[in-house]
Amino acid sequence: MHGVQAMEEAQQPLTQLGSQVAWPRTPEEAVLETFPNPHPGSLYVVRLTAPELTTLCPITGQPDFATLVVDYVPAERLVESKSFKLFLGSFRNEGTFHEACTVYIHNRLRDALAPHFLRVVGLWYARGGITIDVAIQSGILPEQCELLPLVKTAYRGGRE
Repeated sequence: MHGVQAMEEAQQPLTQLGSQVAWPRTPEEAVLETFPNPHPGSLYVVRLTAPELTTLCPITGQPDFATLVVDYVPAERLVESKSFKLFLGSFRNEGTFHEACTVYIHNRLRDALAPHFLRVVGLWYARGGITIDVAIQSGILPEQCELLPLVKTAYRGGRE
């Protein structure tokens, strides 16, 4: 797929990109849009980092904050970043535990993309002096692909 044809095919199913779209009220209502991988014969890693994921504690209603790191090796589809941003924004008023949120995001991406490999890591900020970091992965990382390291980032106030 090259040039104008690839652009047309990639943009046709995308309803959120380039449009003013309301934030989804819940993660279940959020639409994760995808588009064709322009290099389906190549194995490569895509990293998405969202340093401002927010949810609510399901018990106290207090806000929880995380940096979300998604690494995937695409097969036929890539996730469109605006739809991903809207999906993550839908968690703002969602009462959920850290583990449930991270696993849910993984499962939605897995179902939407059917990638060769997918890893979702939620690096949650401390609550009561304890951080909870959650990692879930599926598929097999191809031998020729290497993941970027997970290290403390400036997003969390840490130092490398």
